[in-house]
Amino acid sequence: MAILNKFNSFTYELGKGTHNFTSHTLKAVFTNTEPLATNAVLADIVEIPATGGYPVGGIQLDNPTWTTTEGVAKLVLDDKVFLATDTVGPFRYVVIYNDTPEGDPLIGWYDYGQSLILKTDESLTIDFNQTSGVLTIT
Repeated sequence: MAILNKFNSFTYELGKGTHNFTSHTLKAVFTNTEPLATNAVLADIVEIPATGGYPVGGIQLDNPTWTTTEGVAKLVLDDKVFLATDTVGPFRYVVIYNDTPEGDPLIGWYDYGQSLILKTDESLTIDFNQTSGVLTIT
């Protein structure tokens, strides 16, 4: 499983109250251009073209849960399975962002280590690790 790389702006935006993980819509976009830690909003990302069932603005992520146990906050998302209806890609990175606030602030990205191309009826499962969560704050 890939590890989430946080964007530098994420912790600042979290402290400002920009992200509300219990009510905001989180999405994932695919890109083949390496994200920079200094990217801050979705417009900074070079998204792959919409094709094969992959929509502009990416795919919605389901059931965000924000919990706190013994001073450790954790964001958990349901694993996401994306099924290609035609060729999708290439892409190497999956970028998570918040689609609710103005500007679509970025949260983090996963690097799959190599470019992927999904053919018709092939799928990608984004494993958000139900135990450890997408991210934790201690």
